[in-house]
Amino acid sequence: QVQLVESGGGLVQAGDSLRVSCAASGRTFSSYTMGWFRQAPGKPREFVATISRSGRNTQYTDSVKGRFTISRDNAKNTVYLQMTNLKPEDTAVYCCAANRAYNSGTVSSTAGEYDYWGQGTQVTVSS
Repeated sequence: QVQLVESGGGLVQAGDSLRVSCAASGRTFSSYTMGWFRQAPGKPREFVATISRSGRNTQYTDSVKGRFTISRDNAKNTVYLQMTNLKPEDTAVYCCAANRAYNSGTVSSTAGEYDYWGQGTQVTVSS
């Protein structure tokens, strides 16, 4: 069982930067591929970024490439999403998720492959 708690969301202006974090319970954090997803009001949940167990592999949705960076610190059981040049269309609830992965290089953009989810943190970008 893994519990995930996000933090760091808030209200920012377009062009600003923000870092959201996701802290995981347990001693097996390094066994999980981690992902960030977001959901805006009235829209379906959307994949944002994923990082492999080792941190060597990452994948991003096209709309955030070059602006967002996912990283992890396995010693701190934490995954981060650094967001720069934020746009109003980035406004959403951002949730992290954990996928038990047997391959250290696995990444996943598919929500259905994730086993555990956090409650989310709200990011609002004003124009």
